[in-house]
Amino acid sequence: MRNPFARGPRALIACLALVLPAVTPVPAQAQTQTQTQKKYDTGASDTEIRIGNFVPYSGPVSAYGTIGKTHAAYFAKINAEGGINGRKITYLSADDAYNPAQSVEQTRKLVERDGVLLMFGALGTSHNQAVHRYMNQRKVPQLFVSTGATRWGDPKNFPWTMGWQPTYQLEGRTFAQHILATRPQAKVAVLMQNDDFGKDYLKGVLDGFGEQAKQRIVVQQTYEVGDPTVDSQMVALKGSGADTFINISTPKFAAQSIRKAADIGWKPAHYLVSVSLSISSVLKPAGLDNARGVMTASYLREPSDPTNQGTPELAGYLAFMKQFYPAGDPNDSLNVIGYSQAQTLVQVLRQAGDELTRANIMKQAASLKMDLPMLYPGISLQTGADDFFPIKKMQLVRFDGSRYAPVQ
Repeated sequence: MRNPFARGPRALIACLALVLPAVTPVPAQAQTQTQTQKKYDTGASDTEIRIGNFVPYSGPVSAYGTIGKTHAAYFAKINAEGGINGRKITYLSADDAYNPAQSVEQTRKLVERDGVLLMFGALGTSHNQAVHRYMNQRKVPQLFVSTGATRWGDPKNFPWTMGWQPTYQLEGRTFAQHILATRPQAKVAVLMQNDDFGKDYLKGVLDGFGEQAKQRIVVQQTYEVGDPTVDSQMVALKGSGADTFINISTPKFAAQSIRKAADIGWKPAHYLVSVSLSISSVLKPAGLDNARGVMTASYLREPSDPTNQGTPELAGYLAFMKQFYPAGDPNDSLNVIGYSQAQTLVQVLRQAGDELTRANIMKQAASLKMDLPMLYPGISLQTGADDFFPIKKMQLVRFDGSRYAPVQ
């Protein structure tokens, strides 16, 4: 999907040699300053900044495609306002159908054929892992990936890759610690996607339980991304006698699991991973009454939360959605993610100024301190040369049938 704004012509810079004797020569120092004032790598020019992305617009987790559409809408907003330091953003977003092989193919096309300056907000743990070494070997920024795997915060070994959201392990530990504090005798059932995404979350859960992990977790079930349903797994989880459910699943399967639990009369304390907290994409399809009591960890404001009504932060977001992405659901938290990620990248590009080199992009990405408007109150974004985890805090929340409310 291409940015709706047409790509402008590349500027041509002509260097003219002045030979008339009456003209005073420009001092050497001034010449050097003029020549080095602007610096570009592939994908940047006087008029354009080319940004690459892949996201599943089709396939089993196509609900995530709206994140890419929100990115495009926000960049359209920036272009309409004059661009970044006078340059328009060309956003090239490809559909990988949530297939790592296609993620590799699309990334190579974007980097080698389309000449993007950087990859931004690409979604999926296994999918970004498939191009992790490639991006670092080519020294192309792999910025603000849409996955909470801990591997994205390793500047020593992978200096061209940076995450964005809180890590899955942090969230998994948060769930386990809350269970130990509130249900010390809990019998825990775990449903997880059988890939790097699921395993990373599970590691956080195990770390949070510590020595009690084997005692607390009485059953684990996995599913594959291509499975039609998780109905049989849910029946097995109920049959274990578990009274607490940690649900490590993506939106389609999260909705299925919530509905199936209601159908079979299983009512455990339910912890749902934040990648599936969307009310419109997950809880509504599952049935809002069925989702009542579900807990998750949030780092973003919920647009439908009455406590956010009337705030300038929400007003700005809603105005953006109405003007630039009217087909999108403003209450879908996935759109809040896309909006906030795009704001983060725009700040990096603004800080980079006229030095739009890949090295400077990473330097600026590693020197951020921001209060993004749609981050949960009390949570901010900050990075450093040895800190590639921009958002480090989460708030445990519970769905009350209409909105998420903080869990004290």
